[in-house]
Amino acid sequence: MAPTSETLTAERILEATEEVLRRHGPAKATVVDVARALGVSHGSVYRHFRTKAALREAVTKRWLDRTSEALAGIAAADRDPEARLRDWARALFEAKRRKAGDDPELFATYSVLVGENGTVVGEHLDDLTAQLTRIVRLGTEAGAFTAADPEAAARAFFQATDRFHDPCHAAEWRRPEIDEEFEAVVGLLVRGLRA
Repeated sequence: MAPTSETLTAERILEATEEVLRRHGPAKATVVDVARALGVSHGSVYRHFRTKAALREAVTKRWLDRTSEALAGIAAADRDPEARLRDWARALFEAKRRKAGDDPELFATYSVLVGENGTVVGEHLDDLTAQLTRIVRLGTEAGAFTAADPEAAARAFFQATDRFHDPCHAAEWRRPEIDEEFEAVVGLLVRGLRA
């Protein structure tokens, strides 16, 4: 293989891995395919990621982190707690729906990878719940919400809106009435949190 002129970084490997997964799917994508796409030996890839499983875990984390990072800004915003909660829930739903609709092959691939990487998924869910907890806690401190246990309330909110962010419901997200159903569920939950 001809050496590449660019420095091989973990980020470049993850970008190439995502493209290889899109092209070949999770069952057929190999580290050799990733190395070939980068113009390097597979040993070069293994210097950054010790195993194929580690590479797949890292690419899954990167994919999930994109959503978490986008939502973190909403959770940290200094604004009306109810609007922040609604916007956060809407942004999560839109991010998941966009991923499923814009690139269904890659979404299907990531659905497989997410199933393989329970620790990464658990950390992602913990992060999302922590963001929600912050919103509920600040809303309670401001007197907009009444939640004796903001963490429990945030977990309940997350679980109650599962249909709008859990990938197992992705087929439903194309239905014309899904936005109305989303607004109804979130509205009900927000009214339940109000002071």
